[in-house]
Amino acid sequence: WVLVGQPGAMQETFGSVCHGAGRVMSRTAVRKGKDAREEQRKLEQNGILVRSESRDGILEELPEAYKNVDEVIEVVHQAGLAKKVARLRPMCVIKG
Repeated sequence: WVLVGQPGAMQETFGSVCHGAGRVMSRTAVRKGKDAREEQRKLEQNGILVRSESRDGILEELPEAYKNVDEVIEVVHQAGLAKKVARLRPMCVIKG
């Protein structure tokens, strides 16, 4: 998402809003029982290219490890902290 800060955000949050959705699973938990090659294949089928030096790097950034970004952004928008401008879609993840 691309957001633009709103005037009220300065007083409410010192002009700061979340920069990501936040994790719902630890890096350790998301790695358990998953095959990195299979997960990479699934992501590529959805048009998301992932490159990482390690198997763990791929698994740690799986979409299910994070909160629903649309729900998080809606809360920020409804709270008047930022206004939604555009929704972006990831095309590539580089994990170093």
